[in-house]
Amino acid sequence: MARTPSSTYETGRHAPPPRVIAVTSGKGGVGKTNIVTNLAYSLARKGKKVLVLDADLNLANVDVLLGLTPKFNLHHVLIGEKRLRDILIKAPGGFQILPASSGIMELADLSEEQKLFFLSEISALGNIIDIMLIDTAAGINNNVIYFTLAAQEKVVVLTPEPTSLTDAYAMIKVLSSLHDVKRFRILVNSARTEKEALAVFRQLTLVSDRFLGSLSLDYLGFIPYDNKLPQAVRSQRLVVDMSPRSTASGKFFDLAEQLIQEEPEPHTDGNIKFFWKGLFNL
Repeated sequence: MARTPSSTYETGRHAPPPRVIAVTSGKGGVGKTNIVTNLAYSLARKGKKVLVLDADLNLANVDVLLGLTPKFNLHHVLIGEKRLRDILIKAPGGFQILPASSGIMELADLSEEQKLFFLSEISALGNIIDIMLIDTAAGINNNVIYFTLAAQEKVVVLTPEPTSLTDAYAMIKVLSSLHDVKRFRILVNSARTEKEALAVFRQLTLVSDRFLGSLSLDYLGFIPYDNKLPQAVRSQRLVVDMSPRSTASGKFFDLAEQLIQEEPEPHTDGNIKFFWKGLFNL
């Protein structure tokens, strides 16, 4: 079942626990890291405290995209050399980056005492952030599934290319058929017009409805093709910072506002601490 975004929600309620949003694709080269970092900047500029987890363990490139050089990563926390707050990197616009490196895979081997210590660190961190965005690796390997399943919300990015559509469908198929995930949010990148983006979204929903049955695919929107984006990448800057009046930047700010106005689903695993507990259990 396909749905377009609904209206905004009530204001004045108690602040929800930090949202955890995994951004995945099933295919490399769709601009996933660009989306995560530009969205993080846009959310931060609107007053949200944002943390980006670079979960591409083999080809981590959030820091490269921003021209940053992390000195420490999650591994140093797990072996007790650093506190979690010590390894956070402040990025342009005020959001923070948690460099995961290969240390994340050590979570499976932690003792109960180490897990409790790590969860206390995460719990404290959860009190100072509103949203965590996870930049997963490309493909459908165990690492990608690992992070995507633990996140409260799943955003699948695809482009108008046929191979991107095929791989996005494959990702949805694995998560729905093998792991019973029933809701996905779809973001189309590099579309020339919204008409083209909606056509891509409809193609995906048609094949999903036909072969996967009852799923909820929500159209999150699209980021237009914009020659300012590759220029920003070459300069190791974010397009929303370098060219804030560009077409793509406008869409990133609109998307940030849309997410802010939403009320996340009331899942108990929405909290940062529960996200990491999920990683321990997967």
